[in-house]
Amino acid sequence: MNSNIMVIGAGISGIEASLCLGEQGYKVILVEKSPSVGGRMAQLDKTFPTLDCAICILAPKMVEVARHPNVELLTYSEVQEVSGESGDFNVKVIKKSKYVDIDKCTGCNACSEKCPMKKIPSEFEEKVGLRTSIYIPFPQAVPRKATIDKETCLYLTKGACKLCLKACEAEAIDFEMEDEIIDYNVASIIVATGIDVFNPAPLTRYHYSEYPNVITSMQYERLLSASGPTEGELLRPSDKKHVHEVAFIGCVGSRSESFYPYCSKFCCMYMAKEGVVTREHSPETNVTIFFNDTRVVGKNQEEFIERAKHEYNLKYFHGIPGDIRQDLKTQDLLVKHVNLDTGEVETARFDLVVLASAVTPRGDSEELAKILGIETNELGFFKTKNSIENLHSTKEGIYVTGSCQSPDDIANSVSKASGAAALASLHAVPLSEREQRVDLPPLRVVREGDVARIGVFVCHCGVNIGGYVDVPEVVEYVKTLPNVVFSMDNKYSCSSL
Repeated sequence: MNSNIMVIGAGISGIEASLCLGEQGYKVILVEKSPSVGGRMAQLDKTFPTLDCAICILAPKMVEVARHPNVELLTYSEVQEVSGESGDFNVKVIKKSKYVDIDKCTGCNACSEKCPMKKIPSEFEEKVGLRTSIYIPFPQAVPRKATIDKETCLYLTKGACKLCLKACEAEAIDFEMEDEIIDYNVASIIVATGIDVFNPAPLTRYHYSEYPNVITSMQYERLLSASGPTEGELLRPSDKKHVHEVAFIGCVGSRSESFYPYCSKFCCMYMAKEGVVTREHSPETNVTIFFNDTRVVGKNQEEFIERAKHEYNLKYFHGIPGDIRQDLKTQDLLVKHVNLDTGEVETARFDLVVLASAVTPRGDSEELAKILGIETNELGFFKTKNSIENLHSTKEGIYVTGSCQSPDDIANSVSKASGAAALASLHAVPLSEREQRVDLPPLRVVREGDVARIGVFVCHCGVNIGGYVDVPEVVEYVKTLPNVVFSMDNKYSCSSL
């Protein structure tokens, strides 16, 4: 038996599984397709039902998994080939070239500032924000290292530019870098690849991608986020005017024979959460939610819906709209719907409409299933043994966790990660004490007579703190306190960990 366990996918479930295994003394190879760990949770503003800051919970775990001595992190990498059996899997991983030496890159963003390709839709911002060809996906990215997009880079596509090369004082840019194939032998594998979100354009009655003020719930999350393209200010895409009337439409693509027949499980809760956060950000903005049925199953979730209605005055209408039309003069949206409580057909005017799109299997799930030798179910998610053993894939030694098995919220995804880690560990043996030993630099001896030297870092956190506290004034005040030798403000201190 060997000590290696591979985790595919570094969202919250993959991170949790990796940390559980690493703490128990197993060697973890964590493979993530994108340039940073974090997954979908990193895109969220708040979590339900507690309304905790999502990145405040996630960022410490992202840093911990990247620094853990028993975890080998491979970002911008994909599993290419798997052979063998439980206890003895041979895995080929392709580590794609970032064209940036991550050991030299300091994450200063000087290269991005000089890059002339500044209007590329950002994947992390769900295309409501822009990025450059050389970019760090988001402020709290781990690792906080630049990546060059070879599809849009002027030098890699046309042999021109190289402005980033000149701007990089660390000399980290390397256009000769090539993809690398790495072989691993692992005892077991955990799949935590997460989900995609339905593109609602085929639902033509909602005119998504045609009307600029019809957006998806994930795009709205980025508008709400302090690190998003509007820094948390509710500005509608068409004219950047402040939003005063916003509507949410549930079950967009879910519970539909034409698209996805299943319930996406957590849409009711995130509509309520986004509505509540909207009211907190902008108390003068009215929120209306159109729903089929309210389906919530988690602890305190029903109570949260009731709070949304009664404390935050969210308006709930029982009935899904059948049509949206745009006012050509104002670009307001006219939403036509049947109120199932009264039986009346009504039309309401909104500044912005948010579509709660169905949660779907990832587009590459079928391909990954073939590589791993496991099956997907009739809905496209990874198939499990049965409803009880729902962490076991159809192949011994390969386990699934998080929403790649079925739609699930953050709390359940974390719980399932611990279970998957426990099952995966049955096929491996922990590293020896000698193998786990880490040589740390000696601690500095602090003597009684030494003068304290204190550094203070004050975080803006976008508008979350900066909207209520005069951060520069706090920084200046702190400088007057005893033994403070350094004081500064950071836009996002968690991105500097």
